[in-house]
This record gives sequence, structure tokens and C-alpha cells, in this order.
Amino acid sequence: MSKKHGNREGVVYSTNPDFEYQQDEPAETTTLPPQQQQLRVQLDKKQRGGKQVTLITGFRGTEDDLQTLGKLLKTKCGVGGSAKDAEILIQGDVREKVMGELVKLGYKNTKRIGG
Repeated sequence: MSKKHGNREGVVYSTNPDFEYQQDEPAETTTLPPQQQQLRVQLDKKQRGGKQVTLITGFRGTEDDLQTLGKLLKTKCGVGGSAKDAEILIQGDVREKVMGELVKLGYKNTKRIGG
């Protein structure tokens, strides 16, 4: 099967000889300033083998900025974790440290979710 046509979602066949498939370009996302971000910090144990992680959700911006924020938070807390799909996972229950660091960085609309 030829991969030259890429991913054509929803188009199977066209009888029009002049048909040109137009792929939608993903819109470039820009990172909102910290004052406009609405981050949520919560403790999560689901599907992690009983281990606790601090989950930060609600980040709106580029993947590079998410990685940078995730790396900074992991360094400040002294633990491991990951950052992908607009979520930052920090190993362990470090919600208080994370909240403090986010406020220092200018993320004023940070909310703690759950216990």
C-alpha cells in the first residue's frame, strides 16, 4: 500500500478527476502567559500500580513550553516524572511544593483539586 497520500481521514474515493485533497493544517498553538493559565493540581493513583503521582492539568500552550515547565517542577521537587498531552506527572505526593513553585512562577489561577 502506498504511503504517498498520507492520512486522508474520511476520503475513500473520488470520481472527480480534478479532485485535490486538502489537509487541514493544525493551528499553531501559542502559550498563554502564566497569569491566564488555569492549572489544576491533584493527587492521582489510578492505573499506576498503587503509586501516587501529582498530576498537573489544564496547561495551554506548545509542547516545548510544557516540557520546560515539567522539567523545572521536577528539578525543584527533586523527583522524576513526565510531561505530555497537556499534563505533567510528578512522582509522589508533592502537591504543596508544586503549588508553591507555580505561584512563584506567576501561575496565579492554580487550583488544588481533591483532598
